[in-house]
Parts: sequence; C-alpha cells; structure tokens
Amino acid sequence: MSRIGRVLKGYLFWTHDRGSFHYDVMVTLILLFVFLGPRFIDFKDQPAGHPPHPTSIEITSDGDHGLICLVDASAVDAQSEGMVRTNLLRLIRPIAGEVTIDKIEQVRDQAGRIVAYRALIHK
Repeated sequence: MSRIGRVLKGYLFWTHDRGSFHYDVMVTLILLFVFLGPRFIDFKDQPAGHPPHPTSIEITSDGDHGLICLVDASAVDAQSEGMVRTNLLRLIRPIAGEVTIDKIEQVRDQAGRIVAYRALIHK
C-alpha cells in the first residue's frame, strides 16, 4: 500500500497517535466542521413555530379607561354568562393581575359563530 493510502486509512480508522501531525489535522477538521458547518450548511434544525400564547389572549390598552382583552372562545367554557365571566377572570388574572371585568362582548365570524370574547377590564 502506498504512503498516501496508509495516511488516508489512518484518518478513516483514527489510528494516528495522539499529538502527531495527522491527529492534529483530524481534530482541526472536526472542529472546523462543528463551528463553521452551520454557517454554510442548512441542517434544517430550526425549532417549530409556536403560537403567540397557548391560551390565545391578547391584551391591549384602552387609553385611560383600562385594558381590552381578546380571548379565544375555545379557551372559555361558555355555558352561561356567569361562567364566561368566571373563566375569563381565571385566564386573565395570571397575565394582568387582579382585575375587574366591566363589560364582555362576543366576537362572531361571518357565519355567526362565537370565535372570541372581548373583555373591557380595569385594575
């Protein structure tokens, strides 16, 4: 076997002694791959997209009057108006703190189904 063949076989089977020139070359190549590879190779390892919030709650300011909370209808148990109010408070309090609901409005889609609840709140 030629000298080049033995060197390549040593690289393939990692038989070079530690501290030798060829060992250092192999380690350098591995480190270059680890640190420079992601810049030039698309490994397609990005995290999956996440919804903005698991309970789909949007809170916006209502000027000086308080806050407007838009809560997805799937997160609210809506058997009665009292239950809607209780469930909205249960969902909003961990985010906005101790609040009082002034008014609750239903947000409907074009087919007339309730898709969200808009709650006007203040602290």
